[in-house]
Amino acid sequence: MDYIKIRFGGGFGQLQSELEETLNNLYRTASPVFSGSSQGFRPATDVFETPDEIVVMAEMAGVNKDELSIELDSRAVKISGRRREIRRGAQARFHLAEIPYGYFERTLFFPRPVDPEKVTATYAEGMLEIRVAKAKTLSPQRVQIQD
Repeated sequence: MDYIKIRFGGGFGQLQSELEETLNNLYRTASPVFSGSSQGFRPATDVFETPDEIVVMAEMAGVNKDELSIELDSRAVKISGRRREIRRGAQARFHLAEIPYGYFERTLFFPRPVDPEKVTATYAEGMLEIRVAKAKTLSPQRVQIQD
């Protein structure tokens, strides 16, 4: 089955994410020091908007809620944390190992300014949901020039 990756929008935030991903891939290819579980992982995310909010959904299966951190301002949200490796015992022999572990950090830029005072975050069934109210649109103010 083929998968299609959908990307919406653009701008500096997307360019920064693509550059970061390209550099990470380059380092992993150039040196094994940069590969493996020490590299961490990159949780899949969705960012969408409703008439009143910007919503961020992040897939966090296996991450303890207490190990998540969310930082937010009017233009972006940074989600970071750690997925700890599960102990399998000394006798375990892998036949397939695809689950990434370790530290992660994602910075996502909002498509429009938000009000960082009006935010909620919930975590259930491995999904982190962050809802942030859109900032009120202010009309331009005319400024009188003084003599």
